[in-house]
Amino acid sequence: MLIKKIRIWAAAIVSTAILLGSSLTAYATPIDYNALQEARKTLPVQSNEIPGWPQGPEVGAQAAILMDAETGAILYAKGIDEKLYPASTTKIMTCLLAVENCDLDEMVTFSHEAVFSIERGSSNIGMDEGESITMNDALNGILILSANEVANAVGEHVAGDAQSFVDMMNAKAAELGCTNTHFMNAHGLHDDNHYTTARDLATIARAFFSHDVLANISGTTYCTFEATATQPDSFSLATKNQLVEGKEYEYEWLVGSKTGFTSQSRQTLVSCAKKDGMELICVVLMEESPYQFTDTIALFNYGFENFHKINIAEHETAYTMENTGFLESGSDIFGNSQPFMTLANDTYVIVPNSVNFEDLSSKLVYDTDYANAVAEVQYFYNDNYVGETYVKVSGQTPVVFDNLSDESSGASTEAASGNAVSEANPNHTDLEVSSEVLEELISEQLAVSEENAEENAKPVTNEDEDSVFINVKAIIIIVVAIAAVVIGILLFKTISENYHFARRRIARRRRKRRRTKYDSSEFKNLKF
Repeated sequence: MLIKKIRIWAAAIVSTAILLGSSLTAYATPIDYNALQEARKTLPVQSNEIPGWPQGPEVGAQAAILMDAETGAILYAKGIDEKLYPASTTKIMTCLLAVENCDLDEMVTFSHEAVFSIERGSSNIGMDEGESITMNDALNGILILSANEVANAVGEHVAGDAQSFVDMMNAKAAELGCTNTHFMNAHGLHDDNHYTTARDLATIARAFFSHDVLANISGTTYCTFEATATQPDSFSLATKNQLVEGKEYEYEWLVGSKTGFTSQSRQTLVSCAKKDGMELICVVLMEESPYQFTDTIALFNYGFENFHKINIAEHETAYTMENTGFLESGSDIFGNSQPFMTLANDTYVIVPNSVNFEDLSSKLVYDTDYANAVAEVQYFYNDNYVGETYVKVSGQTPVVFDNLSDESSGASTEAASGNAVSEANPNHTDLEVSSEVLEELISEQLAVSEENAEENAKPVTNEDEDSVFINVKAIIIIVVAIAAVVIGILLFKTISENYHFARRRIARRRRKRRRTKYDSSEFKNLKF
């Protein structure tokens, strides 16, 4: 324990000496970082230029963004696509890949390269070559204490070597949709080719904070390591993040946060906060201490005070589903049917407090990554994206008969079996029809209002692919109704006939009795 503390204090002394040395070297032309910070406050804020959008706070960061974690909608934007150095906020990508590829109880071993390749004086927890800790402890060391040698060791554990892990980082960034990000290491120490943007870092943060274990650790104040057979020291250290509980700039609604600093990047900070069901991501790049914390608080407060969420399904009028009798599906044939395609009921838009759902424009997009969805509807306020929903296929897929005709009903049925789900798996939910047919079906079933749309969403018609969906429930109801009518007619006819027949029988009986009575009286009048 004493050895590790000595190493940590020595690293701090060396770091201070380096900074002092740099200051003395540059004494003739010192850099006035406070003046630079004041100058950055005059840089344009893109979101302030949106008509009807709440004016955002003035911050001294070179770049800053406030993004809704659920929708990805951008509420505040300043220099969000400028390439800047992320410093230790890089580590959110390192930890994201770790939880996606490893279990928390896996052992992470420190190689010579992991321990000794980092800069002297940079953040570390004094791990020795050959020592091992659990992945859970490693994540604590990275996110709470920003330990660079731990980030190296995790990268090697996940990918086998440092370069392979860097390749994974860049591939993951591209997968998430980052377009201006390039990583060179797992820890974020300066490299001219190691850069990102506020928009890209917020995109990575959305994925990071979706993992509860990462969110919880990044919001923790203290980190304790217990001595084990593979790591002989016990020690506790506190985070330098001033937003967490008990710190100077503690933020009540904070979910988690990760700091960063190098001489080139200046102060960087990635944070997440949640209040009243709204979860926001904030990224601040190139700021001076302690303003990275005050900037973040100001942006969070701006978001929570000026915006609100609206459930799309509860307010949607521009796109409505026509529940026609034959375009339905269900789990059985006796009443559990539902529309074949529906809008998701758990999606939202996030808009300024003064904006209603009716003020939004929308666009139908068929290229979607949503599972079990055939299209998505994107929403905009004055051309600014505010959220989206998707058109989903219901849990049960109906049978599809293409090009029904008297001449080729057999061929049509055979084609349908290839375009719809396999009969061997009737509960399968994936729809296996061509995109042209799907677009036609959706367009025919979406009644598109033109009041709020900038462009007409015209139905896609295709005379060669006219699909009919059969609702067994509707067919049964029709058949039963027809049968009831027929049976009713037959019963009426039978009763009517029996009634007339009965009257004739009664009349015959009466006539017979009268004749019998007459004959009897005549017989009595005879004299013998």
